[in-house]
Amino acid sequence: MDATRRFPPADGGPLHGALSAAVARAIATALPSGGRVAVALSGGRDSVALLDATLDAATADPSGVIALHVDHGLSPNASRWAQFCRDFCAERGVACDVANVVVERGARISVEAAARASRYAALARLARKHGAAAVLLAHHADDQAETLLLQLLRGAGPRGLAAMPSARFDGVWWLRPWLDVTRSAVDDYVRALELRHIDDESNVEVRYRRNALRSAVVPALRAIAPSYPVTLVRAAELQADAAALLDDLAALDASEAYDGATLDCALFAALDARRGANVLRWFLREHRLPAASRARLADALLQLQRNDADSQVAIRHAGVMLGVHRGRLVVHSEPVQPYACVWSGADEVLMPHGALRLSRRLGAGIAARHAASATVTIRSGSHGERLRVAGRAARHNVADLLREAGIARWERHAIPRIYCDDALAAVATIGTDAAFAAAPGEPGLAWEWTATTVPVI
Repeated sequence: MDATRRFPPADGGPLHGALSAAVARAIATALPSGGRVAVALSGGRDSVALLDATLDAATADPSGVIALHVDHGLSPNASRWAQFCRDFCAERGVACDVANVVVERGARISVEAAARASRYAALARLARKHGAAAVLLAHHADDQAETLLLQLLRGAGPRGLAAMPSARFDGVWWLRPWLDVTRSAVDDYVRALELRHIDDESNVEVRYRRNALRSAVVPALRAIAPSYPVTLVRAAELQADAAALLDDLAALDASEAYDGATLDCALFAALDARRGANVLRWFLREHRLPAASRARLADALLQLQRNDADSQVAIRHAGVMLGVHRGRLVVHSEPVQPYACVWSGADEVLMPHGALRLSRRLGAGIAARHAASATVTIRSGSHGERLRVAGRAARHNVADLLREAGIARWERHAIPRIYCDDALAAVATIGTDAAFAAAPGEPGLAWEWTATTVPVI
């Protein structure tokens, strides 16, 4: 038996051709030069139908199609579903790869959201592994309508109400060719072709919001709006247009203030609250960060509108920080926690946020005699530190010296300090205290700091 042979199903009539044609159009639009495609295969009726339609659309080269299955391990039937997918693909001569994932749940994330994040991450890894240029997803019009309703219940704006995009590029194309195809059409396709599939028992558990909506609300909507879900799909498309226009407006507003990484905060004082919030939402998306709540955006805008050149703005969001340096909004890593370690004499000290490298030179750095007679420690900053650097008569606050050197406020604490016993001898990037400096021709220890915690851009 030819392992790559396409086994055509029984004649499904015009519906069969229409669904296959929708898949072919989506692939041709995203990949005009061709490329391997992957189908996300859960084993349920929708994804089984999508794989069948994709193979029908790719009869010229079915070897260019691969199926990807993600085993979340959340159901006692999970391993059986994975085996079903392997067997289903083997019957059709289609390669199938299965990823096992652990669904990590946070305190403020539902099991649905956690599983979805794990699933998409696994699909992206598998697509890269197999050289797939696109991943096809079996969402249809009913799924799109339900997503819009769920977003509406969350109080989402135009971007959320746009629901799921039909195509999105994120290193790989994510394609949903059936967003204008109803669930009933997919069901008819499956029945006409007698496609085997599995049923996920969690789809009837109303403790999940989507299932509860599907069970209690959708039937009522169908009763009063016979064109459901097509009208809601159209509404989502209109919201997608509105969201794109808002992005265009934000880009215009920020055209002279945005340098591709940071944003001039003077812009926020020049815009009204609505346009300022729109720019801030756009800025977050430019940095691939999730949307912030309306309340958080309002608070952030208040801080940004009254910032100074070295503002105390510190907005925590999605695992990173938004801060202001020299009047510009910057996305940066969380501040480094306090640290201290005893120097062992090595020429390189590696730390989570960078590397401190030693060069032994005459007349530079800390005099070797001071280091030889003391315990040398490398520490993070502490309150009240002072240093007298070369060329200055008085001791100065280290924080002030770091600010003069252009170091951002959130990075100053993490810059390594070198202590001899309990005395501050040097600060990386600033210099050596005059009391510890090597005299001309005297052996010295000069330190060079290379940070790895850089602004997230």
